[in-house]
Amino acid sequence: MANNNHAQAPATIRVIELVGVSDKSWSDAAQQAVERASETIRHVTGVDVLHSTGVVREGKIVEYHVNVKIAFAVDREDLRFA
Repeated sequence: MANNNHAQAPATIRVIELVGVSDKSWSDAAQQAVERASETIRHVTGVDVLHSTGVVREGKIVEYHVNVKIAFAVDREDLRFA
């Protein structure tokens, strides 16, 4: 996972794995995953792209997929329910 010095120490970081999908590019698929996660998760601090795949039709990539890990700082209050 990327360096997490965006969170203030002491901090607890949680990591989840997601798949981003785009019809434009692998970079856009990663951005889609981050944007979607940020809709419901506070304090996103990093993303790690694990691997990329795609769907091919008639010799062209028509869908880009990236498996990513999203890191985010967890509030103390949230730890009580983990």
